[in-house]
Amino acid sequence: MLNNIGLPGLLLIAVVVLVLFGRGKISSLMGEVGKGITAFKKGVDDGKKEIEDQAADIAKDVTPKEEKDKEKA
Repeated sequence: MLNNIGLPGLLLIAVVVLVLFGRGKISSLMGEVGKGITAFKKGVDDGKKEIEDQAADIAKDVTPKEEKDKEKA
């Protein structure tokens, strides 16, 4: 169904949307979409950093438990 739209159909849809919502409403909506994308990317980066930090903490101490007990005694 969507394969038959083509460029003229897309232009017609864009004009109808512009007429219905107005330029100001569309620009504010796109601004909100941009903020949402930015927040999503920041969240993904924070999640990656948190996982990498946890992996680094786990990888720091590779001393066997028996040797740790000997050092404490």
